[in-house]
Amino acid sequence: MKQRHENRWSAEDVNAWQQQHGWFCGFNYLPRTAVNWNEMWQSDSFDLTTIEQELNWAKAVGFNVVRTNLPFIVWQHERDALLCNVKRFLSVCKRHGLSVILTLLDDCEFSGNSPLYGEQPAPSEGVHNSQALASPGREHVMNREIWSDIERYTKDVISQFQHDPRIALWDLYNEPTNRMMFKDGIHREFSPELEIYSHQLMENMFRWARDVAPVQPLTVAAWHAELDTPFDHPTDQRALALSDVITFHAYVSPASMQNVITTLRDVNRPILCTEWMARHLESTYQKQLPMLKENNIGAVQWGLVKGKTQTWLPWPWVTPTDNQQALWFHDLLDESGSPFDPNEVALIQQMTKHKNEGI
Repeated sequence: MKQRHENRWSAEDVNAWQQQHGWFCGFNYLPRTAVNWNEMWQSDSFDLTTIEQELNWAKAVGFNVVRTNLPFIVWQHERDALLCNVKRFLSVCKRHGLSVILTLLDDCEFSGNSPLYGEQPAPSEGVHNSQALASPGREHVMNREIWSDIERYTKDVISQFQHDPRIALWDLYNEPTNRMMFKDGIHREFSPELEIYSHQLMENMFRWARDVAPVQPLTVAAWHAELDTPFDHPTDQRALALSDVITFHAYVSPASMQNVITTLRDVNRPILCTEWMARHLESTYQKQLPMLKENNIGAVQWGLVKGKTQTWLPWPWVTPTDNQQALWFHDLLDESGSPFDPNEVALIQQMTKHKNEGI
């Protein structure tokens, strides 16, 4: 494989990358002690002991990849400490056989609050992902004067790890143009102008990352899977055209997932679903993991351990039926490492050919 990629990787190169890594099955990660990624990565709250324990559980489950987000605001305030904590995290992942997908920006600001450095608010009782903060924050995305700092952040982080084999993939921007939030108990949306700025910032992220030319491929996930024609949103279309590895998010029914797979079938590139698994929506292991593996599509679910993000609770706009009241929405393990459903773990181990280690 070529050592520098200043343009989009060729299909030949990126398929060789997939041959090297194999089929990915994993999870999006915050430790149970962190309410958001700011709390996960800040020096005062970086909880390596819990991370070590939980990633050991993940290894026992049979997972082989972890996706997590880095916060721009923490880089602004404690750049050296952040990079040191990333290195420590990568070392733990390597010990437990987990490749890493690092995400640099994120438009998901479900709390409706701007990013905050320092002590983070406690979770709001009964609210899914109640303190989720964007990176760099929606207001910053719409302020072009900040973009030069975002460029420095992007190039700085990638250049530190551009040859690191522990990182499998750079996910440059999580769900660009996502305007959804749930503030003061009401489902709202951020300014529609965000979409214009966010789309353009995403394109710049690819350009800035390619200036560094890491040995790892680049991606941004298409995430409007629920459309009649999945990923017909212009930002999705551009993300698919620019990405070396095709990634997408799909919290959808089995029929809709099959529609997504059909839509992406002819891309001739590796494909990963980097967010899925919402039990109330029929996005379940039993119904979809075999489908994803059969089509050689990597599967990276939301959540690992039930914790401060409260993502075992349904999205605020999803009302459980009577027989769903005890059902977890996301997450796989409880605070002691026991699975919500042992059959899910057994299926993961079967799909990844991982020996049973007692989870």
